[in-house]
This record gives sequence, C-alpha cells and structure tokens, in this order.
Amino acid sequence: MKKITEKIFRNYIANAFIILIFVCLFSLSFLGQVTYVFNSNGYSPLYNGNKNSNKVSLMFNVYMGTEYIDDILTCLNESNSKATFFVGGSWAIKNSDTLKKILDNGHEIGNHGYWHKDHKMISYEKNLSEIELTHKLVKELLNYDISLFAPPSGSFGNNTLKAAQQMGYKTIMWTKDTIDWRDKDSSLIYSRAIKNPSGGDFILMHPTECTLKALPDIISFYTQSGYKLTTVSENIAQ
Repeated sequence: MKKITEKIFRNYIANAFIILIFVCLFSLSFLGQVTYVFNSNGYSPLYNGNKNSNKVSLMFNVYMGTEYIDDILTCLNESNSKATFFVGGSWAIKNSDTLKKILDNGHEIGNHGYWHKDHKMISYEKNLSEIELTHKLVKELLNYDISLFAPPSGSFGNNTLKAAQQMGYKTIMWTKDTIDWRDKDSSLIYSRAIKNPSGGDFILMHPTECTLKALPDIISFYTQSGYKLTTVSENIAQ
C-alpha cells in the first residue's frame, strides 16, 4: 500500500511539473516581447519586435524600384520616421549612390541576399554565399556592417537559418505583408499595412509607385495612433 501511495504521489508531482511548464510557456507567448518560431537548432526568425512598445517598423525589400526611393526617403524624413531597407546585392552594386543616400538619411540597411534566390531550396553553402556576398559588398561600399537578413519571398529552411546564424545575423520575417509587388492598388496596400495595428509590427513593403502613393497615409495613421515608426533593430531591442 505504501508503494502504491508513493507511486501516485510521484505521478502527481510529475504531472504537476509538466502542467507548470506548459503554463509558463503559454504565459511567455503572451508576455514575451518578440515572437520567434523555433527550429531544431534553437535559432529562429523574428516575426515582430517588442509587442509591449509603441514601435512599428516599415521594411522595404529592394531589388528594383530605384526610381521611387528618393521620394520614399523624402516622405519618411518629413515625418521624422525611420525604416529598414533590405537590399539585394545585385541591386546594391548597381545603385551605390542610392544605397548611400538611404544610410545618410538615417535608415537601416538589411541583407536580402544577392540574386533573390529561393533560400529554402538551396544548400547551406549557397545560403551562406548569398548572405556573405551582400554583407561584404555593403561593408565595402558604406563601411557598414549588416546584422539583419530577410530571405527573398520569405522562403527559408534550416540551411538558411544555420547560414544566417553563422554570419551572426537575425533572420527577419514580417507581421503584415502589403503584397504591393503584386497588387498595384494604393488603397489595398494602405488597408493591409494598417490592419489590426500592434506594437512591434513589421510591415513588409517594396519601392513601387502605388506604395509611394499610399505611404503618407500609412505614416499618418501610425503616428496619429501614437506609434513610432522606427528601424527593425530598434524595434527588437528589449
């Protein structure tokens, strides 16, 4: 009888411990500052920044649309807003003056690979090469060290995450996707950008004509709602 009682007691303690772990994990998912999705090696992409802040980040993925960037910078500057521009290496090498202008205006440069590959489908070595080539190029052009990587089309696998981790990078996804590269409709871009706003949001955009048209209203919405438009690095800071 004593052994049965001890066994029941041990099972009770074990079950209580398991429940406690689940409660803690559940609580952290709501109380935590940054959302991660973990992979097998413990390194993960970030889908948002500090949820308990008033910070929101506009992210521009750049492989084309150079002709709109000057006006985008003017629009951001007029509202004292900052953004992160994830640049492709093949774009940066042809547009070094524009790249420098982005940095000179106080914005953040991120890494978007070199050739816009499908990073989920390529090897670890090719993932590493894509990130490293762009990193070295921007370092050479601007004397600037990038620390954030946004995989093209949001496509990544374990090889991508391992390569980014090897480079000391954080892998960045998004909270809201305006899909402005496909849907050339400024009102639709605007509605996607402001839907269910929350502190820590990453808002994905591209330098397109319709995005530029929607941008003043997007900025106005967030600033009038009490949010601060800032870089991704500032957004994820604890």
